[in-house]
Amino acid sequence: MSRTGFYWHESTFWHSGGNYASLVPVGGLVQPTAMGGLPENPETKRRLKNLIDLTGLSSELDLRDGDPATEEDLLRVHPQSYLSEFKRLSDLGGGELGQRTPFGPGGYEIAKKSAGLAKAALASVLSGEHRNAYSLSRPPGHHCTPDSPMGFCLMANIPIAIEAAKAAGLAERFVVIDWDVHHGNGTEAVYFERSDVLSISLHQEYNYPPESGDANVRGKGDGEGYNINIPLPPGCGHDSYLRAFDRIVAPAVKNFRPDAVIIACGYDASDVDPLGRMILSARTFAALTDGAMNLAEELCGGRLMMAHEGGYSEVHVPFCGHAVLQRMSGSNVVAEDPFELRISGHQPTERIQAFQNGWIDDLSDYFSS
Repeated sequence: MSRTGFYWHESTFWHSGGNYASLVPVGGLVQPTAMGGLPENPETKRRLKNLIDLTGLSSELDLRDGDPATEEDLLRVHPQSYLSEFKRLSDLGGGELGQRTPFGPGGYEIAKKSAGLAKAALASVLSGEHRNAYSLSRPPGHHCTPDSPMGFCLMANIPIAIEAAKAAGLAERFVVIDWDVHHGNGTEAVYFERSDVLSISLHQEYNYPPESGDANVRGKGDGEGYNINIPLPPGCGHDSYLRAFDRIVAPAVKNFRPDAVIIACGYDASDVDPLGRMILSARTFAALTDGAMNLAEELCGGRLMMAHEGGYSEVHVPFCGHAVLQRMSGSNVVAEDPFELRISGHQPTERIQAFQNGWIDDLSDYFSS
């Protein structure tokens, strides 16, 4: 059994957005930027793949492709009306179905490929082919609700993978831990009334979507108590994220006892990310990966899958992703984070850290009550 599968395909780097300057459509007084386009561009993912090739880490991974998600796979999560309109616009050369989700020619097929990579990665872990696996999915998926794309996300990659695995009889209970800096509202929407998937989102409070991700949103009906939102104040760093993981995430996962652990792996809580206001370095993502692996080892035979979500610093994302993959594979190949010294100097002062600790402890008390 190969320890870590790495699922990727060049075609996902060819997904293209509309004429934006950062998050704002070009026009009126908004000029095009030098590079153009949305912050969600192919370079963060391509440069991660380049870095693991350059360091030699990729030679210690099992690099794989995955078939596109089938229409049957998609229909388990998304209604036909949404898929048909997406396909129609894609065939016409592209368009936009929701806020900040433009796509170009072939966008529908590329999104199916992105979801298919996540599906293949999860299936390989559940079947025992890989001990753990990483899906370099693009476009991302954790903001996409069943009938509405948003926040660069066009298909719900992780739910599509989960539902395919359930349909194949590979597993029944899953936990999704989302450490992207933005609230995982799409995953929440899919599983809000279900108890077979525990959805946990660690995010910067009210970053995106606005007014989404409150701690008191716990699910509904059969899903009551199976949705955990952990909104953190801007400026949280290494210690706060690990405290939140240890005090809130880990106990909830242990109580749920999943068949597999899935991570919605965004890197936009990086200190140098343009769309977040947190203070993490590659060291933090490595430590969070250790925590996720320990939970998977204790509860479900090490079965862990990560799907790439956000992260918009072309320079920093590759080092954060390399640290995650190095931990997942147990490799000795290290790519030192060039921002570590800078980020370590930005960590909260003792007084601010005390405030953040109190915030997290209050949330921990709330969820355990």
